[in-house]
Amino acid sequence: MTIRFDGKVAIVTGAGGGLGRAHALELARRGAQVVVNDLGGALDGSGGSSAAAETVVAEIKAAGGTAIVNGSSVTDDSGVANMVNQAMDAFGRIDILIANAGILRDKSFAKMEMADFEAVMAVHVMGTVKPARACWQIMRDQHYGRIVVTTSSTGLYGNFGQANYGTAKLALVGLMNTLKIEGARDNIRVNAICPVAATRMTEALMPPPMLEMLKPDYVTPGVVYLASEEAPAGVILTAGAGVFSAAQIVETEGVNLGHAADAEAIAANWDQIADFATARHYENGMEQTQKIMTRLQN
Repeated sequence: MTIRFDGKVAIVTGAGGGLGRAHALELARRGAQVVVNDLGGALDGSGGSSAAAETVVAEIKAAGGTAIVNGSSVTDDSGVANMVNQAMDAFGRIDILIANAGILRDKSFAKMEMADFEAVMAVHVMGTVKPARACWQIMRDQHYGRIVVTTSSTGLYGNFGQANYGTAKLALVGLMNTLKIEGARDNIRVNAICPVAATRMTEALMPPPMLEMLKPDYVTPGVVYLASEEAPAGVILTAGAGVFSAAQIVETEGVNLGHAADAEAIAANWDQIADFATARHYENGMEQTQKIMTRLQN
């Protein structure tokens, strides 16, 4: 089976370089018409230029593909509306949204200014929510949509100096978990990519040989699959250097200590409470609530 996107329209945010560029190029190579969005700002989100996005569009066109440039900020309501309107005016539909735009403002929590926290949250969280919301009704009306949000191992597991980034990235998993439910009846499938790649965000953290092994191109196959007609829903797909795996939030079976339980009872039963041998993943919050109700009935 060959995955193709002929007749499909994709918006890729933060596509002027790194992961977004790789995603945009491959989607176009497989037949998608691509909106290459990039504000063109610095790593911390300051400034802006359309030059990088224009270069990616030129690459796509040189290879025989179809693409247009959009320089909107994903945090700006009017800019996001303009991006979506531009896509609809040019191509008449939107099938795929790859929410990839991001910035870094790394500092230890003790040294982090609230402005650093708010800026990172704005780009990663609202910079995903706003484009997704702007595309949502379009996808509902056409009974088809694929949305890929970009999470991170920092969000799933933590990393020193990235409290803002980790908070934002795990928030996107929460967004995915609800959108997968709300989009199901309209064939809108929402998933998350968790990349490990050599980009502007990571080039200062790794030696050159490792950077060479972690090209963004090696993550893109995962994004292509999650954007395809065959995509699952509600999956966190980790990807780096050609290694792919799935991550989940799981919960232990736990123990019923009764209404009279106190902190000492929790301490005494901690080994059983924290026994992950039979842990499971829940598809929605009601399943977790049902587990508690079942334990009470038993």
